Amino acid sequence: MNAKKIIYFLLMFLPLIITVIVLPFLPEQIPAHYNFAGEIDRWGSKYESLIFPFCTIGMGAFMLWMAKISAKQEEGGKNNEKIVFYTGMGLSVFFTVEHCYFLYKDFAAASGMGYSSPADINQLICVLLGISLVIMGNFMPKLRNNGMIGLRTSWSMKNDVTWKKCQLFGGISFIIIGIIMVAAGILIEGYTAMAIALGLIIADTIICVIYSYKIAQKY
Repeated sequence: MNAKKIIYFLLMFLPLIITVIVLPFLPEQIPAHYNFAGEIDRWGSKYESLIFPFCTIGMGAFMLWMAKISAKQEEGGKNNEKIVFYTGMGLSVFFTVEHCYFLYKDFAAASGMGYSSPADINQLICVLLGISLVIMGNFMPKLRNNGMIGLRTSWSMKNDVTWKKCQLFGGISFIIIGIIMVAAGILIEGYTAMAIALGLIIADTIICVIYSYKIAQKY
């Protein structure tokens, strides 16, 4: 096993390792759910904190499978496999940061130190998602035509020209909305930040699909 795979598996299992370490120090009952008003509306066993790490492991395994499939679909190289592989690593980091945040919230709320509004997590997710989109946007123009990842429509996959142009357009749009999302996560509090993020993603998806149609008509 090479160094990259060792790092991948470490990141993949990191949330579980962290949780196992802190589990003995967690109170028996921890916040399990927050309502829209930012109030705890359900408490659960501290062992529920293990659910998220196992989801992260499942996600990591799925991305490894995706990487292998991408390698089989690509002729004469492993470019797409590498991109999926690094995307899986990035997602593991994303989920680890988010999980550590929730563990902190569990300690704070259960110990009587108080807890901040879930708006904090909305801002955190908005920033992390924005950073992820900027990174993905830089990778997209390097993708080769495949049926697994990238800006994939029947129009973008029409030929190599439409594919390259669509991935370049999609990559630039990802970078732009990613930067806006990071700014929104830093400057805007509450659920508004997440609403902006979702709105940007939906709008960008529609624009990219329309662009792929226009390019396919031209080429």
